[in-house]
Amino acid sequence: MGVFRQAQELEAPIKTAVLIESLPWLKRFHGEIIVVKFGGNAMIDDELKRAFAEDMAYLHFAGVTPVVVHGGGPQISARLGELGIASEFAGGYRVTTAEVMPVVKEVLTGVVSVELAELIDAHGDLSAVLSGESDGLFTAERRGAIVDGVSVDIGFVGDVVAVNPAPVLEAIDKKRIPVISSIAPDAAGQLHNVNADSAAASLAIALGAAKLVVLTDVAGLYADWPNRDSLISVIDTAELASLLPTLESGMIPKMAACLDAVEGGVAKAAIIDGRVPHGILLEVFTPEGMGTEVIPA
Repeated sequence: MGVFRQAQELEAPIKTAVLIESLPWLKRFHGEIIVVKFGGNAMIDDELKRAFAEDMAYLHFAGVTPVVVHGGGPQISARLGELGIASEFAGGYRVTTAEVMPVVKEVLTGVVSVELAELIDAHGDLSAVLSGESDGLFTAERRGAIVDGVSVDIGFVGDVVAVNPAPVLEAIDKKRIPVISSIAPDAAGQLHNVNADSAAASLAIALGAAKLVVLTDVAGLYADWPNRDSLISVIDTAELASLLPTLESGMIPKMAACLDAVEGGVAKAAIIDGRVPHGILLEVFTPEGMGTEVIPA
């Protein structure tokens, strides 16, 4: 018993230091909106999914307002495989034919959103499942892709060109955590598959969010990849804009989303390693954060 009490006494200053370190950030983000793009391995690892849901509940009960935007690439590919439909990509985008688009909707709205909402609701009746179709939340415009310098048709793939934040704000007013899938109709009502990073950035701007956090499968942005000693902790928009064309193709949409968000008025954006359990809490509530933070120039 004496050994146990001694261990408690030794741990107490460490625990209290961690808690008090979060005070300035609790004050900074209290009542503010933080948009989180959920993706990468965190979407397919059960323990990481549970940790993410805990983080969203923690933010909620700490007085911060989290809003979750997600894609679901691995789950879509798996479902297409089950149906005997080949997954095809061009220029970094999923070719989304008339046959593929219903599967994208089914997986994003009926599987990924529902599972994530159930994990969040393990901590209370907290979630509100929405999609880009919900009351005109997103409007998309069809886009193509460039492959070897040539523009190619990639089907029903679009960019978010307009955001109506009303359904999200209504959910927030009801003390809910919005969970939003990245599909969106165009002006004529045709549904499109939209990039979740870009959708999250557009929504963060429309909501006047205090921060955008993008989960991915790397520790952050590297100045000289694959040199792991070149991790950039903080970068401003001017520096990022000049660096963007040199990045690996997989990083471009994520860093472009951070750039767009900050240039659009979001105070800060960050890309963090979604493979680290509770990394969002480290990013939001500690001075050093984690990953790479993008700030105005």
